[in-house]
Amino acid sequence: MLVTLKDIKKIIGGNMIFDKLCFEVKPGEKLGLVGRNGSGKTTIFKLITKIEEYEQGDIYIKKGTKVGYLEQMPLGFTGTMKKYLLSSMEDIIQLKARMSELEMEMQSSSRIDKILKDYGEMQERFTAAGGYEIDAQIDKIANGLQIGHLLEQPFSSLSGGEKTKAGLAKILLQNPDLLLLDEPTNHLDLSAIEWLEDYICQYQGAVCIISHDRSFLDNCIGKIADLENGEITYYAGNYSAFVQQKEEKLLNEFAAFQEQQKKIKKMKEAIKRLKLWANQANPPNEGLHKRARNMERALERMEKLDKPVIDPVKMKLDLGADHRTGKDVIRAESITKRFGSRQVLKELDLHLRYQDRLAVVGDNGSGKSTLVNILLGIFPPDSGTVHSGTQLEIGYLSQHPFLEENHDKQLIDYFREEVRVTEEKSRHILAKFMFYGFSVFKKLGQLSGGESMRLKLAVFMYKGVNVLFLDEPTNHLDIDSQEVLEEALDHYDGTVLCISHDRYFLNKCFSETAYLYDGKLHRYPGNYQVTRDKWEALKKIDSHSSKSAFDKQTKKKPVSHIDYEKRIIELEDRLAKLEERQQAGDPEQVRLAKKQLEERLEAYYAKWLNEQQT
Repeated sequence: MLVTLKDIKKIIGGNMIFDKLCFEVKPGEKLGLVGRNGSGKTTIFKLITKIEEYEQGDIYIKKGTKVGYLEQMPLGFTGTMKKYLLSSMEDIIQLKARMSELEMEMQSSSRIDKILKDYGEMQERFTAAGGYEIDAQIDKIANGLQIGHLLEQPFSSLSGGEKTKAGLAKILLQNPDLLLLDEPTNHLDLSAIEWLEDYICQYQGAVCIISHDRSFLDNCIGKIADLENGEITYYAGNYSAFVQQKEEKLLNEFAAFQEQQKKIKKMKEAIKRLKLWANQANPPNEGLHKRARNMERALERMEKLDKPVIDPVKMKLDLGADHRTGKDVIRAESITKRFGSRQVLKELDLHLRYQDRLAVVGDNGSGKSTLVNILLGIFPPDSGTVHSGTQLEIGYLSQHPFLEENHDKQLIDYFREEVRVTEEKSRHILAKFMFYGFSVFKKLGQLSGGESMRLKLAVFMYKGVNVLFLDEPTNHLDIDSQEVLEEALDHYDGTVLCISHDRYFLNKCFSETAYLYDGKLHRYPGNYQVTRDKWEALKKIDSHSSKSAFDKQTKKKPVSHIDYEKRIIELEDRLAKLEERQQAGDPEQVRLAKKQLEERLEAYYAKWLNEQQT
């Protein structure tokens, strides 16, 4: 075994997470760790990496095993993203630096034989460690995760999603014996997810993945570890095989439980009859009493089977529209949108009709969320028009459902403002969405991603919305909740437009797929699996002209110049938002944040102007 956890006891905040947990990872295996939110999956990773301690038990890690874990990014890292990635290869970097020193010494030293010998030994170690392939490996992994264009960007200037990708790239570059990935697909688009799947399938080391992405688990996992009630059960095969095996196991366990209950019932009835007959005899029959006592002892010694949970507690979601919309829901014509020098949407057209089920797919940064914001009227297009139909009651589920100004509001207060029901009724409703007891008094800023999604869905259910705009709705939901959402959408009689990179969800719930590519929507009948080849063909057709255009552009304009423009646009947008908050009378922290942004923006303008002049 690479890693073994034996009889682990773990308590968090007074709650027993594990009592006698056992878990193991073998060399080279591809293991999926699944379980409901809050079951302790991430805690297992943190125990293995010694980020958290445990009360009892033992953890064995094979000597010399290198473990890579996708953890939070260091906030204080200085330097470019490439330097951040190189920081995972300190031994190789030090060898390279020492080799450079020896090369300088060769030019003037009289100890040339000794230097050449040392240099040769170091060169062998450098080659064996893959030193000469560092740049090629960085390019391969960074481009696969679609962050190759950010290699020279300051690490501190990256977005949260870009830092997550960089963290993943850094771990892959370390080539550890055991790779621990916790929800690695959350910030990846479809192209990057499919690249990562191929990478993991070819990876020589062991991989353990926590994920709610069922297609991802199907495509690159050969064994499932199911964490339930503090215990691990292993199943051979991918996620789909696990679902089938677990269902069969539960049915067999339930049949065994029922059979044992019948036996227990018969034994209790026999004991009761024996005692009755013994007492009716005159004098009382001691032999019958003895048989009854023996049977009671046998019943006490019997190992009682727990009743298996066939239907675990899930949120209860029933989406239904209070009234229908007109035939035309939304019509967008010739929509364009530009951010600085970058045109995101180009003469885009979209016609959304009553009961359409449209999935919008595209690479990160292609403008999917921008399009939704324009359709919802959150911000206007640069040109073009959006016509909304009649009797629309729109529900919008964004990736980040609650804005900063709502962070201190209690969950139950927010729900009652939206739905207008009594406190008793609201608590009854919220319980259906797995908010029990004091959890209804949580502040919105304290909610997990999954809790935020469930709360928004509860609002939609009781508002009777007839149009749903969903932006990555499955990102923070566990698999049980995803299945509930899928079933609810299957029975929903309204109109749905959804952005998602969850292929299982896309294939199950959507009858049309629109690919946002090069600023325009390309719409096809069928789900993602059916239409994926259309997207690939689209990219291949455009690849030659795009490459030559890019080559021409980069001859005039270096990549760092393009990156400076992108960062300037982002900083200007953030600055505008802060200025709005300051005008609204926000506190001193906003003024300080605004000053820092202005300083960063000024520095980027200076770099941008300097490159324009060279």
